[in-house]
Amino acid sequence: MSRLKSSERRMKLILMLQQSKKRITVDKLADMFNVSRRTIFRDFNALSDLKVPVTWDEFNGYGIMEGYKIPPLMFTTEELATIMVGLNFVKSQVDKKLAEDAKGVELKIKEVVNDELRNFMDSLENKTVVDPFLHFGHEKKDGGNWYIVSSAISRQKSLRFVYRSKGDSTETERLIDPYLIVFYKDHWNVIGYSHKRAAIRNFVLDRMSGVEITDQKFELKSEINAEALIFNSNESGQKIEVLVGKEAERAFMANLPTKIIRKEAINSKKIKVEFRFESLDYLNDWLLQFGDKVTVLSPKQLIRKRERLISSMMENLHSS
Repeated sequence: MSRLKSSERRMKLILMLQQSKKRITVDKLADMFNVSRRTIFRDFNALSDLKVPVTWDEFNGYGIMEGYKIPPLMFTTEELATIMVGLNFVKSQVDKKLAEDAKGVELKIKEVVNDELRNFMDSLENKTVVDPFLHFGHEKKDGGNWYIVSSAISRQKSLRFVYRSKGDSTETERLIDPYLIVFYKDHWNVIGYSHKRAAIRNFVLDRMSGVEITDQKFELKSEINAEALIFNSNESGQKIEVLVGKEAERAFMANLPTKIIRKEAINSKKIKVEFRFESLDYLNDWLLQFGDKVTVLSPKQLIRKRERLISSMMENLHSS
């Protein structure tokens, strides 16, 4: 372990003693932190001055009194910088409630850290901008009650709600066992077992109303596989083949809302990508962001949808 500042080392020392079920000797601690025995003794003296209840016996070494909890929010500047990046990312999102909650978390942290760390947070607050187009370019909106959904997931309780379809705005009552909550670009989704369809389904939170946690508890047959839940909804979809220009490859791969089946280089400028997707209308709209840098090879149904969409755009352009 590389050398740490004394404050960071002492914090890690407290955590290590707190988490260890056994006492730890001075020699072992000195070796772990790459310092001398004398330095470890000085650390323990400093912890005693801070009223940390360090215990010792001559045979097994040091520990911390059972039941002692480390005071909350004792951060290093590096940890606070990480937190600020995370909070600024959340505040940049279009979900109004999520952004407000992030600001609340930030205020609470500032209330309890010392002046030096508070000034450090203030200096970073407006100088660490994550996703500027979302941060400055979009009005915040209600994104659905993700907190109720996450509470149901943690308690393994079924959710009841009224769901509005995207196409014709038809509303139907649903009962689901919620497994996973996912934030994608500008909206929350909950993935779970639909009692109506007897299958795993995805629901967009801002199309859910009257959301309530029921008394019905569900059991998980196996550990949740988040990756499988997110991507398996497209396994029954059609196979899609596209050519992607090298200049668009990184953005395409990073944002494609499904799992890639196969990728191969066609030449120095283009790659061929295969994947499955269920909603061709959604995919057709999504592909517009890449302009002529992505060419659809199959299926023919998607090619025709793409041609009609582009023709409609051209007509609107000429008529305006």
